[in-house]
Amino acid sequence: MKNKYSKIIAILIGLFVLNTISYKVYKRFDLTKDKRYTLSEAAKKVIKNVDDLIQIKVYLKGNFPAEFKRLQIETKLHLEELKNINNLVQFKFVNPSKIAKQLIDSGLEPSRLQIQENGKYSEVVIFPWAVISYKNKVEKVSLLKDIVSNSQDEQLESSIQNLEYAFADAIHKLTSKKNKKIAVIKGNGELNDIYIADFLKTLNTYYHLAPFTLDSIAKSPQKTLAELTDFDLAIIAKPTERFSEKEKYALDQFVMKGGKTLWLVDHVHAEIDSLLQTGEAVTFPRDLNLTDFFFNYGVRINHDLIADLYSARIPLATGNIGKKTQYDYFFWEYYPLVNSKNNHPINNNIEAVRLKFANSIDTLKNNIQKTVLLQSSPLSKTMGTPTIVTLKNIAQKPNPKQYNNGNKPLAVLLEGAFKSAYNGRVKPFKVFNNKETGIPSKMVVISDGDVIANELGNGKPLELGIDKWTRQRFGNKEFLLNTVNYLLDDTGLINIRAKTVKINFLNKQKAFEEAHKWQLINIVFPLIVLGVFGGLFSYFRKKKYQ
Repeated sequence: MKNKYSKIIAILIGLFVLNTISYKVYKRFDLTKDKRYTLSEAAKKVIKNVDDLIQIKVYLKGNFPAEFKRLQIETKLHLEELKNINNLVQFKFVNPSKIAKQLIDSGLEPSRLQIQENGKYSEVVIFPWAVISYKNKVEKVSLLKDIVSNSQDEQLESSIQNLEYAFADAIHKLTSKKNKKIAVIKGNGELNDIYIADFLKTLNTYYHLAPFTLDSIAKSPQKTLAELTDFDLAIIAKPTERFSEKEKYALDQFVMKGGKTLWLVDHVHAEIDSLLQTGEAVTFPRDLNLTDFFFNYGVRINHDLIADLYSARIPLATGNIGKKTQYDYFFWEYYPLVNSKNNHPINNNIEAVRLKFANSIDTLKNNIQKTVLLQSSPLSKTMGTPTIVTLKNIAQKPNPKQYNNGNKPLAVLLEGAFKSAYNGRVKPFKVFNNKETGIPSKMVVISDGDVIANELGNGKPLELGIDKWTRQRFGNKEFLLNTVNYLLDDTGLINIRAKTVKINFLNKQKAFEEAHKWQLINIVFPLIVLGVFGGLFSYFRKKKYQ
């Protein structure tokens, strides 16, 4: 009897010790092939830097179809991983059904989704959002990647894949201190502030921003260059006036000394306003005196226009109803919708980027590494300039055979040690410590200045990437933000975007067609197995005791 109690006590003590050890030494094992539950070092660093309570409300509670239940579960698992790293991370799931109006008023737009169940389609409304509160700051996180060109299953896969970056990026914005400076270049007819207001507002949450005018370089070139090199990045947004040699030399030496640059350049003068008024417009080359400048670095922006069958729509007046003008929307081939190849953290998993009157880019051989970030579709062509662009045949169906000169680069990333554009040439002004070959740096050249321009509503800037007429969302803002983050990245967050997660979705049509077969198998087969087992058990029992 004593031996019996001794064994029970030993087992209880063993269980207590095991439980204590498992509580103190906690370890999770990620056995998934794509390591979807293993956080990157960059994300871990962001979470570990949280030094005060951070609260996350996720509006994904309630009854969802199977696909969106998956998004709910994956979000919960990811937040548990964050909490496991830092106990200051607290989260809860909230049912949005009773507070829908309150959420909409706060800027959390719902998503309407088509659901197929039992061969029938229905519509559900969900609020795929999370709101993060930290100290006195709040950040909204969109959990659903609404990529128009993707199927619903692909959107869900992209959304799950984007969870780590979305939460890490939002928490980074709330907890980090600004340490990089961006110069917004002025003086050569660049876009007015109101047209880049939304993007600058977004950048301001990450970096210090300041306008920088190159006009003073004419009188004080050395001083102007010294002030410019104090910045980490220069953004040149749609210049329309020629650059002088002194201005080019200052920007060249900025690059040589490690400065990053984001060029958004139109080499053709083409605007939609005059086109909408008269029905046609003359497009002609724009001379910015930058051809030799870019050629030296390894790219050439051509004086042509991209016409693409994969394009955005523009509104045109087609009649009147009473005193109201009636508008219809037509696909406009000079507004290409560019889907990236997901070949880089900058363009990975983003919505289509809308360009306006873009030019093709040639890449040239030199020692600089080049990555094409955006390119036209296979069904596109180039149009030489000057030329007349007309709306006359916009409603006619185009002939795809005429669009056979596609896949033209429209945005290129250049990385490496650049050679000075003034190497072996007479310098426009004397510079102390002039560099003929620069230290390693990065540059992005985009052949469209309007890619950064937000539209206006009632004289106020709208969100970049939102069409004020169709309300369609494009990937301009995310693409440009990724670009700047990559050029200035000091946290490694941008590399999280390269992580891919493969989600296996149910074939709904096959499931519907074979529903009865599998129901029969799941119900009848276990009963047959149970009956056979019961019969055998009864047979051997009788045989044993006869």
